[in-house]
Formats: sequence, structure tokens, C-alpha cells
Amino acid sequence: MKSILYAGVSAAMMLATSQAMAAGISDDVVKIGVLGDMSGVYSTGFSGDGAVAAVKMAVQDFGGTVLGKKIEVISGDHQNKADIASATARKWIDEDHVDMITDLTNSAVALAVQQVASEKHTITIATGAATSDLTGKACTKYGIHYGYNTHALPVGTATAIVKNGGDSWYFITADYAFGHALEDNTAAVVKKLGGKVLGHSLVPLATTDFSSYLLQAQSSGAKVIGLANAGGDTVNSIKQAHEFGLTEAGQQLAGMLVLISDVKSLGTDVAKGLQFTSAWYWNQDDASRAWKEKYMKFSNGAAPTFPHAADYSLTIAYLNAVKAAGTDDADAVRAELGKMKIDDFFAKGGSIRQDGLLVHDMYLLKVKPAKDDPWDVADVVRTIPGDQAYTSLADSGCPLVKQ
Repeated sequence: MKSILYAGVSAAMMLATSQAMAAGISDDVVKIGVLGDMSGVYSTGFSGDGAVAAVKMAVQDFGGTVLGKKIEVISGDHQNKADIASATARKWIDEDHVDMITDLTNSAVALAVQQVASEKHTITIATGAATSDLTGKACTKYGIHYGYNTHALPVGTATAIVKNGGDSWYFITADYAFGHALEDNTAAVVKKLGGKVLGHSLVPLATTDFSSYLLQAQSSGAKVIGLANAGGDTVNSIKQAHEFGLTEAGQQLAGMLVLISDVKSLGTDVAKGLQFTSAWYWNQDDASRAWKEKYMKFSNGAAPTFPHAADYSLTIAYLNAVKAAGTDDADAVRAELGKMKIDDFFAKGGSIRQDGLLVHDMYLLKVKPAKDDPWDVADVVRTIPGDQAYTSLADSGCPLVKQ
């Protein structure tokens, strides 16, 4: 009788566990929202269709389901406007029951959506956005910054340039949260190494004519023109600096946030010798090369940039956390994300800290002539360990961090 009773209890417990796991997925689906720049200056290498493809590819590779429930991916265009992004995020969470929002290219957008999602107990994982404020003074319990930030970028690029004699800087800066943070973080590195900043020009997003700003940079006499911008703005400013002959006249360009898609757009002749820091490079090892080949087939030839690699990596990490938690409840999933080691083709020895920052190795790249593969436009000059690339948890400025 006892054995029968124990067997019955065991079966009941197993059934209850199975039912609990099934009930743990809200609305019988795990829904991921890719909220990005689908039509503007960041739509090619940072966001756009390539980002959506990376997330969908990760879902497919995961098997399409988690805990027996379907995984769905939806996407939207925030048009680089924080109000549109916030309204979309509210609708997704309240009406469409989205469980996690990612991409969030554009720092102003990411800051706004992270706050909205936090109030609604929804996880956000920003990849395209750069500002370190996401895990600093604006950190939230549910906000994660995955891939890079404005502190990590200058650690490689500015350090290398200043140590090589580029000790006076003038910045051409995108006039919003991202550009300001990137200039501030880069200037701090320059000054720490004994260099000086001679001035800056604040430039509206999506500017096409950089001539007046470049002339100001030229007249400053700075050895280095730091480009605290990204995407189409970076491409346009480098092209026009090349046309004006600034580098031939002796000034050096420092692209503080450059993607290999930018280099390919510029051409390696124009971008020759340019050094920049990246969170990942497709030709750095066998695992990265294999992912690049698979991704380009899945995405109809989209550029294998580090934000898109990050989109894939974070999706796998998120789904593994849902699986480990037995639910898509944000608190349980966030706790699992904080426990796991993320050691894949993208994030070597990565981990997500209490402030929401993914810490992992970064890489200093230098442009080289493209040969057999048109996407092989750079060499990895140096690996920057994660604990050197990012500020310490104690110094993050995140009010959630327990001292």
C-alpha cells in the first residue's frame, strides 16, 4: 500500500510540475519584440532587417519552442524618436503581451523604452544603443545592455591613438544622448593619458553636410578629429573629410563607433588605416566564421556586424533563461540571466552584472585592403579583456548596485 501511495504521490508531483511549467508561459507563447531603426541612419549595420533576421535565426536554431510553447518574433520601426518608441513599447506590452524587447538602437530611444518597460516589469535587452547610462544612473531591474557601450569603445581606440602621438583632439559629436556620452567617455580617456581636447561641434542626427563642422575641426589644429557619431553620419563625415583632404594635410580621423558595413560602404582606400573598437569580428575564429556564413544565407546577404551577432547571442541567452526558470516571468528570467555564463561565438566568457551590463572581451581593429572576401576589411590588432574594457560594478553609478 505504501509503495502504491508513494507512486501515486510521485506521479501527482510530476504532473503538477509539468502543469506548472506549462502554466509558466504567459498567454501560451513567448513573444520577442525587435524595436529598431528600420528606415533611418542606423538601419543597415546596427538595426533594420538584419537585426530581425538575427533574432529569427536564433529562434529557429533554438527549435522554435521553449517549455513546449511557441516563440514568436514581431518587429517595429521607432524612427529614431523616443516618443514613438515608448508608445510602441506600451502597446506591445499591454496589448500584444510581448515578453522581451530588444535592439533599441539609438540611446535616447533605449533610455525611454527601458524606463517604460521597467514600470511594466518587462525585460529589455539593448544592443544597438551605446550610452553607458543604460547601466549607470538610468539602470533598472529589468534593463540589460548587451554588446558594448560608450565606455568600452574609447578604451581601445583612443588609448591606441594617444599612445601613438595623437594627443590633441577635436570632436564632431551627434547631438543627443549617445554622442554626448561617447564624447565624454573618450575625452576622459584622452585626458587620463595626458592628451587634451581643443573643442567640439554638436551635429544634428542624420546630417548630410558636414563641411562646416569639418572646417571647424581643421581650424582647431587638433591632431585627431574624433567622430562621436555612428551609422550614416560616420560614413558621411569620413567621406567628406577625405574629399577635403584633411588626412592628407596631417590630421587623423578616429571613428569611435564604426561597423564593418561602414568600412565596406566607404571602401578600404578611403578608410585605410582607420582603427576602431568592436564587440566582435566575424573573422576572429572558426566559430565566428561559421556563424557569419550561416547568417548571411539566412539574412539574404546582410552584413555580419557585431550588433547583429549580439542580437543572435542575446536571443539564445534569453530563451535559455526562460527554459531554466520554467517560466517567462520577468523576475525569474532576469535572475537566471544573472547566474549564467554567456560563452559563445560572440561573448567570450561573458556575464550579466547586477547593473544589467554584459561584460565580455572587446577588440581593436584596423582597416586593411579587402581581398578574397569583401567583408574581410580589418585585422584584429588587440583583444581587450572585459574587465579592462568596462567600468567596474562599484563605479557604474547604478543605484541598484549593493555596495
